[in-house]
Amino acid sequence: MSSVHNQPILELGGVDFRYFRTEPLIRDMTFSVENGEFIGLLGANGSGKSTILKLASGILKPSVGHIKLWGKELASYGNRDRAKLLCYLPQLLDINVPFKVRELAGMGLYPYDIPPEISVDEALDLVGLLDKSESYLANLSGGERQRAFIAMTLLQGAGLLLLDEPLANLDIKYQLEIHRLLKKLKDTKNISVIMALHDVNIALQFEKVMLIKDGRVLGIGRPENILNRDLMKEAFDVSIEIRKQNGGGTYLNYGDNP
Repeated sequence: MSSVHNQPILELGGVDFRYFRTEPLIRDMTFSVENGEFIGLLGANGSGKSTILKLASGILKPSVGHIKLWGKELASYGNRDRAKLLCYLPQLLDINVPFKVRELAGMGLYPYDIPPEISVDEALDLVGLLDKSESYLANLSGGERQRAFIAMTLLQGAGLLLLDEPLANLDIKYQLEIHRLLKKLKDTKNISVIMALHDVNIALQFEKVMLIKDGRVLGIGRPENILNRDLMKEAFDVSIEIRKQNGGGTYLNYGDNP
C-alpha cells in the first residue's frame, strides 16, 4: 500500500494530448496529487475527464509535457511495476465475464511473484463482500460489483486509484456506499484517489475538487472555493453556487434564488 512520500505521487506538467493532427483534447494540464488525497475530477460530459485519467494511468501518452509517478517518468515503468503503484478502473466494466467475486479479486495479485501482505479474504472483508465470495458478478447489485472491483485493486496494492465515474448509473444508496468505502480506504490505508464525476452534489463530499472544461483546468481546491457561480457557469453553463447554512452545512443554490 501507499507509504509516506515527500514529493507528489502523481505529477502532470504542461500536458497536451491530441489524436493525430486534431485540436488538443487536453490543454496545458498541470496538477499534482499528494499522498492520501481524495480528489473529485468534475466536469460536464465530454470535458476530458476520461482522457485525463487514461493519461495518468499510462494508457495514453501525452503529445506535450511530462507525467511523473512517484518522482519517475510514468513511461519508464514496466507494466507490472506500474500496476503495483496505480490502478485504473474504466467507466464501463465487463460484468458479463463468468467470474466469481473471489476469482475477480484474486486477479489483483497478477503483478506479484510473492503475494502482498493482504489476503483475498481480507480484501473482500474490507469491502463487505466476504459472504458473497462465491457469487458470480452477474448476480450482484451495481454497488456490489463496484466493490468487487475495488477489492481487486486492494490486492493489487496500488497507492493511487484512478476511477472513471464509478458512481454512474448507481442508485443513491450505492453511490453513498462506494463513496464511504473509498473514503475509509483513504483514511485507513492512506490511499490516494482521483474520481471522475459529473454530479455537483457528490463533489461537495470531496476534500479537493478539480473543475475542468474542454480539457483544461478551471480551478483546483476545496469545493466551497472552486464551485462558485462564475466557474460553475463556465463549466456547466448553468447558474449554480454553494451556499452555507447557519449551522455550518452547505447546499447548492440553483439559478437566481435568494
